[in-house]
Amino acid sequence: MILSSSKSLLLGFVSGTVLLACPHPTFAQTAPQPDQTTGLDEIVVTGARVQPRSRLDTLAPVDVISAETLQNRGTTEFAAALAQSVPSLTFQRPAVTDGTDSIRPATLRGLQPDQTLVLVNSTRRHASALVNVNGSIGRGSAAVDLNTIPTAALGQVEVLRDGASAHYGSDAIAGVINLRLKEAREGGGASVTVGQYFTEVETARGTRDEEDGQTVTGSLWQGFGLGADGFLTVSAEYLQRDPTNRSDLDPRVTPNRVTARFGDPEVDQWTLFANAGVPLSAGWEAYGWAGYQNRDSESAAFPRLANNTNNVAAIYPDGFLPKIAVASADTSGALGVRGELGGWDADFNIVYGRNALEFRTEESLNATYGAQSPTSFDSGELIYDQIVVGADVTRQFEAGLSGPINLALGVEARREGYEIVAGQPESYNRGPLGGNTALSGGAQGFPGFQPSNVVDVDRDAFAAYADIEIPFTDKLTVAGAVRIEDYSDFGDAQTGKLSARYDFTPSFALRGSVSTGFRAPSLQQSFFTSTSSVIQNGQVVETGTFPATSPTAAVLGARPLEPETSTNVSLGTVIRLGNFDVTVDAYQIDIEDQIVLSELINRSFSPQVASLLDPLGIQAARFFLNGVETTTSGIDVVARYRLRTVTAGDFDFTLAGNVNDVEVTSVPTSSSVLSPTPVLFARSRVETFQLGTPDTKVSASVDWTLGPVSATARATYYGDVIQPGTTAASDISTGDNTLIDLEGRYAFSDRVSLAVGVDNVLDEYPDATPATLNASGVTAFTSYSPYGFNGRYAYARVAVTW
Repeated sequence: MILSSSKSLLLGFVSGTVLLACPHPTFAQTAPQPDQTTGLDEIVVTGARVQPRSRLDTLAPVDVISAETLQNRGTTEFAAALAQSVPSLTFQRPAVTDGTDSIRPATLRGLQPDQTLVLVNSTRRHASALVNVNGSIGRGSAAVDLNTIPTAALGQVEVLRDGASAHYGSDAIAGVINLRLKEAREGGGASVTVGQYFTEVETARGTRDEEDGQTVTGSLWQGFGLGADGFLTVSAEYLQRDPTNRSDLDPRVTPNRVTARFGDPEVDQWTLFANAGVPLSAGWEAYGWAGYQNRDSESAAFPRLANNTNNVAAIYPDGFLPKIAVASADTSGALGVRGELGGWDADFNIVYGRNALEFRTEESLNATYGAQSPTSFDSGELIYDQIVVGADVTRQFEAGLSGPINLALGVEARREGYEIVAGQPESYNRGPLGGNTALSGGAQGFPGFQPSNVVDVDRDAFAAYADIEIPFTDKLTVAGAVRIEDYSDFGDAQTGKLSARYDFTPSFALRGSVSTGFRAPSLQQSFFTSTSSVIQNGQVVETGTFPATSPTAAVLGARPLEPETSTNVSLGTVIRLGNFDVTVDAYQIDIEDQIVLSELINRSFSPQVASLLDPLGIQAARFFLNGVETTTSGIDVVARYRLRTVTAGDFDFTLAGNVNDVEVTSVPTSSSVLSPTPVLFARSRVETFQLGTPDTKVSASVDWTLGPVSATARATYYGDVIQPGTTAASDISTGDNTLIDLEGRYAFSDRVSLAVGVDNVLDEYPDATPATLNASGVTAFTSYSPYGFNGRYAYARVAVTW
């Protein structure tokens, strides 16, 4: 249960804070004025279509993360920096999981990565073309790649921690992340950050020192004036990162040595973004933004030793380590106009997004070609694109209440497309030696997509919504929203939301909401198909992934995918006393018909399965299906205090925590005609939902400034995380850990500053994987760790503004 004794520290803080801060007759009853110097009243626009209001005045909890906060981090990876700033957000660093090593997903409140909607300037962001099909958090999901947005382009990030499907449509079950781009007519800045890991790696089989993962990031932004009042803000970022390796010694070779590469991938990436707005005549404004990112990354698969059946000694006399290279091209843009139309504030826009992933398998071979095999393969391509056209109108109506009633109406049309492009024949074929069934066909590590995998599909969706907010009194505000959506592939969905807030005094308020939500099955989940090498119990298994509508999947128990549905309930309080404020929000999220990837169904399961799979040349099969039901409950706490002194400087204190419990209440059952029927969702998948993200995360930080000198100190506690095995005896634990980060800054002038820092000062690691569970030495730590497994990271940053 989430309210167990192990959470007493966080809950004790919550109780004490509420008792101390609740209103009392002796307190002043006048509303505190916004303090623009402390950041206590950041203005947000996410979650409601009314005039922007402060973070403490919203009807639902919203975290506000400034660009400065994101930039004062050791990591320049946006998703990692965001996870350091939002307690309910986690960002794992999977390794040896094919494309997921390069396109890494984030999770909010322990839910699936694709159950959080991502917006850019309040418009829907496109998802990645990748669907996660291997053993990582978010297995079976196709989520937005947060790292396609550089921090230099951002002015502010807003994280709405509440269900919002009735406002924004599909995917907003856990909440919404709204990325608001910089808006500047003048000025600019540049920075260069250089960092590297300096760590002692303690694995189950030995200890060694590592200095790797050197990262160089250069960023630049500039504001330009367009006419008298318009703006154009351009930003650019370049990142180069060397790989890290935290594998254990391989006991299969003598003498024992590291044969694998388990860690962060090598990355070479550049990104451009532009954001603009120009006034037109009659009070109208044209606006738009555009972005492009090119990312080349390379990670490793499992090593093939010299005596491996699929090694060719003539090519690799000492064995080989296949590399999986992903070239990601991400394109996005939006155009719109807004102004007054017949007494309504109107906004018309069109948004486009496209993500293309080209796969290459390097330093590998296709054993069925023998010594004539290529060592580099074009392994195919995944492409996802999206066009969204929206029209929104809002109007305020005076009704004799404490304020105007706000009504918003809108429609949205969306077209999505998904493609799989085949690789070169040698990447998937069985060559001249293909008659030898002991040899695996295709490129080792990542076989290419085959002609039978090729798809080119699209669908349309149409939505209409209505939002209303009514201030019944100066204390009570009630809001409601309804939305209907119709998809060309599965049908329609309806969602609704009711929210309320009551301000007992200017210092104390209660807020809560009840909503329904849904998530449409993605095209990636509906149509992804491939043949690949999957690790099962330490062995490589040639596996086919089939669409739920394919004949093979239907025999094994698949049915056409249906949307996920949810019910969200939240209740919270807001307390503010001068420069101190605290928000406490409890929630429960019930989700039905979650879409997951089934277990591997091996040919050895039964003669019927063998007769089905043998003609396809695979040993196992899997597919996407509905049927997982969960209940997620928890508490978010965010407390902030600003202390200004004359001689000791200014202090900004933040204490934030999340306690979260996920319980799987139902799992899919098979509709297969096979006898016996296979298990579709086993223990390891159930426990991944329940234990794969921290049940407790607490972060305490202080920012201090005194003249030209400033510093940040942060301690983050992560509760134990489990990477489950087939039995409890094979579970791998991270253990409870607290990471400490320090950064010091010196401003040489108003324009030039230097920062130096260390993340994970104490060089903390998750618990090492026991040698008995790591026979190859590859996975020395669990990749479920919410803070990675790379150790201490030191960095320096030079920044210039003008």
